[in-house]
Amino acid sequence: MAVPLMRVENLTKVYSSDAKEVVALQDIDFTVQKGEFISVVGPSGCGKTTLLEILSGLRTPTSGSVKIQGEAVTGPQKSIGIVFQEESTFPWRTVQENVEFGLQMQGKPKSEYRKKAREMIELVGLKGFENSYPYELSGGMRQRVAIARTLVTQPEIVVMDEPFGALDEQTRLILGGELLKIVEQTKATVVLVTHSIQEAALLSDKIVVLSARPGKVKHLIQSNLPKPRDATALTTPEFAEITQKLWSSLEEESLTKKSVYENSKVVGQ
Repeated sequence: MAVPLMRVENLTKVYSSDAKEVVALQDIDFTVQKGEFISVVGPSGCGKTTLLEILSGLRTPTSGSVKIQGEAVTGPQKSIGIVFQEESTFPWRTVQENVEFGLQMQGKPKSEYRKKAREMIELVGLKGFENSYPYELSGGMRQRVAIARTLVTQPEIVVMDEPFGALDEQTRLILGGELLKIVEQTKATVVLVTHSIQEAALLSDKIVVLSARPGKVKHLIQSNLPKPRDATALTTPEFAEITQKLWSSLEEESLTKKSVYENSKVVGQ
């Protein structure tokens, strides 16, 4: 088997305060192969965003490690691109200027970053909007700008924290299908955090299911959906099988979380 692009080993994160310690993540292990699309799902509060921040180098684990091609991730680096859930476009910059930003920060020549930005804008379906400002765009279009701005710098891995979370289910699935096409053309490797079972099932090669806190790897689900994928996959038996596995796993964790909460209330009475 090929050496993984990213390896997560025995990853644990503990938040400490004067009052108590909270174990957010515990003994997380998984690998990401070059070109894979990985989704991370789990009940609320299980540490999904914390995991993504550690993978991105924005937060330090208490123990364990994240390595990219054998090198430990100890802070933000060029090889990792990030797309946040929150609005992240620069309102004072046009679409063209937003997408150019990362290349400008890398010191690329103007002729090069202008050309690459135009090509990426066309790839994400925003040709004709180069001179528009974010306030003139829909939420989905603004997220395309954010994705284009990240992908144009050609990072080794793109991590995404609920990039379509503010959109309705229909729109997020449509944009998810378009994201797949973009990923296939750019050969990007993606790690996505999502609350949407359908989104995870449609987009992913592999799905990491986390348990209720402390977040542990409960299941690793491999997708058997054929590629290239689009919205037609939603009606296939393979898609139904994956969503059923995810639903069953997450329902079990939600019930476990509820039981722990109710027991703690009884003890505290």
